[in-house]
Amino acid sequence: MKKLKLGIPKGSLENSTIALFGKAGFNISAKTRSYSPACDDDEIEVLLIRPQEMAKYITDGIVDCGLAGFDWILESGLKVKEICELNYSKSSFGPAKWVIAVRNDSKIKKVSQLSGKRISTELMSVLKKWLAKKGVRAKIDFSWGATETKAGTLADAICELTETGESIRRNNLRVIDEVMVSTTRFISSPSAYSDSWKKSKMEDIALLLKGALKAEGLVGLKMNVSAGCVKKVEQILKKYSNPTISSLAFGGGMAMEVVLMEVTARNIIPLLKKSGAADIIEYPLTKVIR
Repeated sequence: MKKLKLGIPKGSLENSTIALFGKAGFNISAKTRSYSPACDDDEIEVLLIRPQEMAKYITDGIVDCGLAGFDWILESGLKVKEICELNYSKSSFGPAKWVIAVRNDSKIKKVSQLSGKRISTELMSVLKKWLAKKGVRAKIDFSWGATETKAGTLADAICELTETGESIRRNNLRVIDEVMVSTTRFISSPSAYSDSWKKSKMEDIALLLKGALKAEGLVGLKMNVSAGCVKKVEQILKKYSNPTISSLAFGGGMAMEVVLMEVTARNIIPLLKKSGAADIIEYPLTKVIR
């Protein structure tokens, strides 16, 4: 049997990535301390790999494809094939940002003031190039972790990844600039992508993953509407989406179905009921393929 070797990011993205694959229809089971999770698709072999190392193991042919942040792909400097962008992060369905931050009581207000200063970060290569474009010559130290705590003590500033800014605020820091926005990417090596079977398998996975992301926050609504209330209910639904309408088999009236945001459904279900809709069913969506 042919196998596709897939790298899942170990660490902060691990749980959200496995959850996303689950919604896409691939059930991955990761045991504690195991780097080889099981997948219910016999054609996929899964390995847990740190996102910082994903591009290296893909280009070296250890795995065929994998998911990693765009930041770590750039940091690696390696050539990979991007199959698709997947807009999710460890705790949200949105991008993360690398920012320059200093302590709230620091006199540094802008990046130009960091010339001759010390910056702590994990993203050394990307930061070095970014500072060079700004004409700033600073000392960049590699951070082995707990980067937020180093500002004002071991470094004048830090360059750190943030999603909500909560960790920045909690550590008494303020942002003075943004280095880059990073989203998760599904990547492969050019050689793996040139294999017709692997290419087809990877593109199928990408289609399902994107469908799972599109379904986030959406629900389906079904309802029955008597003949005299069809126009009124239809006008409500058409404000948000184009409903599917079909005749009921018995007793006249119409069946209507629509896909919309869950928060919208919450707001309009009472109105639909008052306008003549009955037997209203709300159901979750796992994938939306367009």
